[in-house]
Amino acid sequence: MSNGIAASGLSRRFFLKATAVAGGGLLLHAMLPLPVHAAAGVAAPAPLNAFIRIAPDGIVTIMSKNPEVGQGIKTSLPQVIAEELDVAWKNVRIEQAPLDEAKFGPQVAGGSRSTPVNYDPLRRVGAAGRQMLVAAAASTWGVAPSECRTEAGVVYHAGSNRSLGYGALAAKAAAMPVPDLASVTLKDPKTFSIIGQRIPGVDNAKIVTGQKLFGIDVTVPGMLYAVYQKCPVFGGKIVSANVQSLKALPGVHDAFIVDSSVVNPSGSHEGLNDGVAIVANSWWAASQAREQLQATWNEGPVAAQSSTGFAADAVKLSQQSPESYLRRDGDAAAAMQNAAHVVEAAYSYPFLSHIDLEPQNCTAHVQNDRVVFWAPTQHPAPGAKLVAETLGIPEGNVSVNITRIGGGFGRRLRNDYMVEAAWISRHVGAPVKLLWNRQDDMQHDFYRPAGFHFFKGGLDGNGRVVAFRDHFVTFGHGSTTADVADMDANEPPALLVPNLEYGQSIMESGIPTGSMRAPRANAIAFVFQSFIDELAHQAGKDPVEFRLTLLGEPRVLVNSTGIPDALRDFDTGRMSNVLRRVAEISGWSTRDRLPARTAKGVAFYFSYLGYFAEVVQASVAPSGEIRLDHVWAVGDVGSQIINPSGAENQVQGAALDGLGQALGQAITIDRGRVVQANFDTVQPLRMNQAPPVEVHFLATDHPPTGLGEPALPPVIPALCNAIFAATGKRIRSLPIDTDMLKA
Repeated sequence: MSNGIAASGLSRRFFLKATAVAGGGLLLHAMLPLPVHAAAGVAAPAPLNAFIRIAPDGIVTIMSKNPEVGQGIKTSLPQVIAEELDVAWKNVRIEQAPLDEAKFGPQVAGGSRSTPVNYDPLRRVGAAGRQMLVAAAASTWGVAPSECRTEAGVVYHAGSNRSLGYGALAAKAAAMPVPDLASVTLKDPKTFSIIGQRIPGVDNAKIVTGQKLFGIDVTVPGMLYAVYQKCPVFGGKIVSANVQSLKALPGVHDAFIVDSSVVNPSGSHEGLNDGVAIVANSWWAASQAREQLQATWNEGPVAAQSSTGFAADAVKLSQQSPESYLRRDGDAAAAMQNAAHVVEAAYSYPFLSHIDLEPQNCTAHVQNDRVVFWAPTQHPAPGAKLVAETLGIPEGNVSVNITRIGGGFGRRLRNDYMVEAAWISRHVGAPVKLLWNRQDDMQHDFYRPAGFHFFKGGLDGNGRVVAFRDHFVTFGHGSTTADVADMDANEPPALLVPNLEYGQSIMESGIPTGSMRAPRANAIAFVFQSFIDELAHQAGKDPVEFRLTLLGEPRVLVNSTGIPDALRDFDTGRMSNVLRRVAEISGWSTRDRLPARTAKGVAFYFSYLGYFAEVVQASVAPSGEIRLDHVWAVGDVGSQIINPSGAENQVQGAALDGLGQALGQAITIDRGRVVQANFDTVQPLRMNQAPPVEVHFLATDHPPTGLGEPALPPVIPALCNAIFAATGKRIRSLPIDTDMLKA
């Protein structure tokens, strides 16, 4: 597929504006549309504004509109524009844009969508700017534009050996006719000098030298510091608190009760919730005062819920018919009866917290009917809307300065901390920095949902899968699943097995849930790819060959809606290719030569437009301790890697993130509250645990796609399958219990 507009799924109905700026510069402003293949129910990125500013000295400033959350987008998207503009990267400067969707279009970091949505349109923005600069030079010299060429921010006329830098041409270029973006000439990728290069992150130097970039670094004149204590039980209401005695403590400016019943009558977890605010002249003073808080709460009905109760209820539901069916193909029951071998297994995974290294924080300054924020938010526009609704002010009166984010993974798509900071600032009449502590962060999250899967698979005499069933027990309210607690009806092996049934039952829950890196996929991949490994073992087949047989001939499996949708349509050929490649680079065929209790496991997964297959080599000591030896990851994310350094970083980070989840992370609910409170009980992967992660990409004739999410899901089942190969013991629940692995 080409990289043209039609190939990218973008309408031709977008445009470019050019204006002169003070001092003789050029400003390019592009309006870009939605991708037409956005999946139903998936928040697809909407029109975006890209800005290029060229100063008289030739320095090109590119606005970064989307939040930078470590995914490298603040570097990679400007690379795309700079490449087609044909400017030297050393002359490029990047600025973070504030929230202004009327000017910049939707500003969001999530779903690995920035690259697939922006790659082709931003190339055209850069190419159009280059064309206008060439036109300005040609006009100056009285020659045809076709006689001119560009290189590193300079226009050359070969016939007369003349040249002019972009800075000298910027003012005149702003008056040139604006090209049709659909017809501009793009560079041949073979000539790229910026796209495809290992370019360090634009903020790297500031980060390693400790300069202020993050929300937690913000200070403004007259700022006070706040902490906010909510009920430990989700949805609990405040009854009373000793706020008068707290006000008398050293450094405390104010302490007050917040009753949210009027501004948030539905009790939305993202809205303002009941609590006690403590405001002081330092965060330490506020935090110390909090230690003396005595509050009484009405804990409400969620106090009756627990992880042990959920697990028991899931088993009971599994013994009944599913409440509904996501899909039913063929006759799974009859095929199971006639199968030569039947395998049954129950799998589960826990709630997970995002555990961002930078806890939730926000600085807000409310003055009359206006509020200014400095916020590390992945999705600032809904935060501004929420604040406006809560304070009863026009949404246009909310300004948001987007700071760099010290970890988000989906947590900062929710903006509860913004509305808390605004409410406190208005109450005290001063700018306020609200900073959560680690316990707040872990116990008041929007959690990756837990889930339970009860599988049954049937094999024929040749070891082929002829029947497949899953009874998925999840969370929600009535017949509606909780946020990201659902499963796609097209989940493989759907459309790969003739007789297949996906049933679903829902348990009532008051635990707030939300997107976490690779939503749904981060859990679904573990259970499905682990159970497929069980089927391979029962069939006596090599796990790679078994999967290749299951994938079958190269073809695109269109999702059950019948409407082509790149987010959900599954290309078996692309997946087979990455699977074969990872088997090759990992030495899969020689795995029988490994020492005792050392083995390799394999898994694949398609999510967020990315195809990944991964192999993990792990060793299990007689004590049960797991050593991670090596990870091999092969991905197909299209025709072009914009920044290989950033791309490898994303894959390595995703793999290590997934391994950490598998080994040491779980959120346990007891009496409606979270048990875990810090990194002693929810453990990210430690540096001494981290294995080498070897990353390879297959370049294919498809538009480039994102990398924030798709490398994470397969690493967890690959590890669990390696542990089985090393010990003969299946991991069917997470996190991994090393006691069961003792020799």
